[in-house]
Amino acid sequence: MIELKNISKIYKTGQAEFKALDNVSLEIKAGEFVAIMGPSGSGKSTMLNILGFLDKPDSGSYLLLNKEISNLEDDELSILRNHIAGFVFQQFHLLPRMTALGNAELPLIYAGKRDMKHAAKEKIRDVGLAHRESHSPNEMSGGEQQRVAIARSMVNEPLIIFADEPTGNLDTRSEEEILAILDGLNENGKTIIMVTHEDEIAKHAKRIIRMRDGRIVSDEKKISRKKIKTTEINVKPINEALSKTHSTFGKAEFMDFILQATGSIFAHKMRSLLSMLGILIGVAAVISMMALGEGAKESVSETLSSLGSNILAVMPGSRRQHGVAMEAGSVTRIEMQDANAISQLKEVKGVSPTVAGRAQIVFMNNNWNTVIRGVGTQYETMRNSEPILGRFFNDNQLRARDKVALIGTTVVKELFGDIYPIGKEIKINKINFIIIGVLPQRGASFFRDQDDVIIVPVTTAMYRLLGKTYLDSIDVEVKDPALIDSAISSIKKLIIKRHRLTPDKESSFEVRDTTEIRDMMTSTTRTFSILLGSVAAISLLVGGIGIMNIMLVSVKERTKEIGLRKAIGARRADIRLQFLIESALMTLSGGLAGIVLGAGISTLLSVIAGWSASVSLFSILLSSGFSVLVGVCFGFYPAVQASRLNPIEALRYE
Repeated sequence: MIELKNISKIYKTGQAEFKALDNVSLEIKAGEFVAIMGPSGSGKSTMLNILGFLDKPDSGSYLLLNKEISNLEDDELSILRNHIAGFVFQQFHLLPRMTALGNAELPLIYAGKRDMKHAAKEKIRDVGLAHRESHSPNEMSGGEQQRVAIARSMVNEPLIIFADEPTGNLDTRSEEEILAILDGLNENGKTIIMVTHEDEIAKHAKRIIRMRDGRIVSDEKKISRKKIKTTEINVKPINEALSKTHSTFGKAEFMDFILQATGSIFAHKMRSLLSMLGILIGVAAVISMMALGEGAKESVSETLSSLGSNILAVMPGSRRQHGVAMEAGSVTRIEMQDANAISQLKEVKGVSPTVAGRAQIVFMNNNWNTVIRGVGTQYETMRNSEPILGRFFNDNQLRARDKVALIGTTVVKELFGDIYPIGKEIKINKINFIIIGVLPQRGASFFRDQDDVIIVPVTTAMYRLLGKTYLDSIDVEVKDPALIDSAISSIKKLIIKRHRLTPDKESSFEVRDTTEIRDMMTSTTRTFSILLGSVAAISLLVGGIGIMNIMLVSVKERTKEIGLRKAIGARRADIRLQFLIESALMTLSGGLAGIVLGAGISTLLSVIAGWSASVSLFSILLSSGFSVLVGVCFGFYPAVQASRLNPIEALRYE
């Protein structure tokens, strides 16, 4: 079964070299029970580690069932350890947070046989611990723990059992129980290779190999035994083992890794909580900061809605005469006929001529000075000014110059208080007007109260209130944003043609595009949101560094566990994935808690400080996704460090 040819192994300590094995040659046949003995430093443990695929020789040949394995990669050796070998250690090496049954099942996970859970139950029963399968290791005696280790070593039906001082930490009774189990396994055809320093233990073996200074000094076969020809055991099991390509993302395995990662998190509650805290604070900051940014955008949107969409403003300009700037409208005056002509352009959807001024308003014993704005009937839809109470004036009232008015909420508060305003009569510059509507609330914008206004028909404002014969401006709504440039060009040509403007006077009026204001404000709020989110994301990065630090500490603390997992068949990818899942679970848990906390902070700011805050689905998905990404990124280095540990060094780590 096993043939070693001139195997050597040298360990270096600084500049000094120690030859643990010196040109050792050995053959072990199937079904043998071999005891390797020798004093401390004789090389017996090194021999067992090389025989059990835990270590590689520096030189020589290792044939397993006539197949050379001394040049195999680490992952290939891991597969051999999982399918060909079973290990029983002096220190038991059971995972404390798992039950006896859970420990026995571990090799099945890395073999891709998680569906064969019944096999672990059978092995636990075979070693006489069926009644203790749900107990944790700290609830068992040393003998019971070693029996669990034997059940774990047998769960994958290996060809060889490797036992390293299996009774070294046991009392006499437990020692006899363990040896009886090993004898029974050997009688059933299992090959057993055991390291011991006690003659009484070695007597149970059928062959005793003694070592000193890295060499075999004696090889004694106690009794004859029917030989099992090498040809009866072919290389098929090895080929099958090495051809295993089970994916670490198989359904059962992946769920097992999640369960083990969860178990590890709960086994170290305080450490895990502190790790999550950094992510929790970071995500809460991202959520609350983005909520404030989103609230600011909504406030700007409300402000922009008062400007309407795709709006142009045609205004009279001025020009210089003999170096002196003339007042607006001194050259080109905008007339009602201009508004009518503009409304006929193909790019135009609606037109509202506008005049404005200030006036004193009186209702009963209350008076107020406010802005009077005369507009057209299309102003209602163009400026999103549908009344919250009452109605807007119509074309007939516009033509008749009716004395009707719509008032803003500030005017309602100052003049009417709790009195219902619709139908009431007020005096504007001593002229009686009937209130027919209340405008929607706009709030403050550019240091001006947009609700401190009264709207009347533009004809009424011009000829009854303000005494104007020309318009202050014309609001023009364009059918589509793509037509804005074309509309501006058409309006300019129309005004130039109607007013017969010479080239030197073409600058005496202007067409303003309010979309520029909208774009500027939107860009500002977007920048504000990005800035807030970026500042908050820094705390996430700090939390990620904390995660990396904790995971590196975890790797140190769990070095023996990593060594055990590799000894029973875990590949590098398996170890990496387990630590990555653990890191991602911690950051995801912290992220979800941070989302709740961030939403709470945002609500609190809205209620107490009156700030506008809105938690969006995008911010929730972004922060939770980013928290998992932080866990994966910052957990990757510790995971790689864990996967690169040498199983022998890890098992011996103190």
